[in-house]
Amino acid sequence: MNIFRRLPLSRLLALCGGVVVIGISVTAIALAVGSGPTPPAKPLAQAVHDALAGPPVQGFSANVKLTNGLLEGANLASGAGQGGAGGSTGELASSPLLSGGSGRLWVASDGRVRLELQADKGDTQLIYDGRTAKLYDASTNTLYRYTPPAGNASPTSGSGDAAHPQWSGSHEPPSVAKIEEAIAKAGRHADISGATPTDVGGKAAYTVRVSPKEKGSLIAGAELSFDAGNGLPLRAAIYSTDSSSPVIELATSSISYAPVSDSVFAFTPPPGAKIVEVKPPEGSSPPKHSKDGQKPTVTSHGKGLSSIWVLEEKSSKKGGATNSLEGLPTVKINGANASELKTALGTVLSFERSGVSYVLAGAVAPKDIEALARGL
Repeated sequence: MNIFRRLPLSRLLALCGGVVVIGISVTAIALAVGSGPTPPAKPLAQAVHDALAGPPVQGFSANVKLTNGLLEGANLASGAGQGGAGGSTGELASSPLLSGGSGRLWVASDGRVRLELQADKGDTQLIYDGRTAKLYDASTNTLYRYTPPAGNASPTSGSGDAAHPQWSGSHEPPSVAKIEEAIAKAGRHADISGATPTDVGGKAAYTVRVSPKEKGSLIAGAELSFDAGNGLPLRAAIYSTDSSSPVIELATSSISYAPVSDSVFAFTPPPGAKIVEVKPPEGSSPPKHSKDGQKPTVTSHGKGLSSIWVLEEKSSKKGGATNSLEGLPTVKINGANASELKTALGTVLSFERSGVSYVLAGAVAPKDIEALARGL
């Protein structure tokens, strides 16, 4: 349970960057404002139904541009030049996963994904072959590899057909009434815009914005654009309350709907590459007892997107608290030095006090995290 508290800064941010890009790359396919046609105005439910009823798609590829301002303005200077297992924060800042970059995206009809992002110090490759997720960083010649437990693995055959009607002609799209029902349920917790006709990458598309009803978090909302002719996502962006520009956005200048060769998803790291096997989170199995027999505890404070999660456990160190998130600025929490990672979409705080270690995380401002920490 204390894996995050013990990670050096470079590993922590690489993991965050990888998660963010995986989440976006499987839903955001293309964006390029051009002069193509726009679809007719329709109610959202009707636009979704008609798009899903379009012809099946066998796969697609696109030139992409990732914009990532998650750490923009974050003070990482105190970690500059530190070495360690994950490299310095200077190297990390140049990673296209965290600084943004251009490259290529492929998605097969069965759900396999490959994303390449180029950088001056070497490309970053993100590959999911239906069984194993791989992240290769050429600047450090390191391959991070994660294979979900057998019971959680996604099927490699037919998963695309089951997940999206457009991967196969054998599935009927949901009715307009069912879509309206789903929108109404989601509307209890979020404000959902209508289907705005637009041109995305030269293709007729609709854009929908979803904004949380509750206040208090740093997340202002998200936008998704989908192809009006087949329903496939063409753009996704996440917004912060601090800016009208998206914090994270995946965009392309062109897109092609066609089968993707199996060879695209075959990847062998260069000779001498370091292989790092990423272990599944301990939350997927019963929590382990510490040496004194006590279990770590996880609690939630608040509700919805403004919740703050607190991981608390007996410290394994003797003789005082030591910052374990290397290279982060520190703040004082009731006399203890706390490492603090501030981003455009949330805050992570880590400290030890009186033989107990704490990690707090939430999509909230630093002042909210710090206020809760001082009350623990």
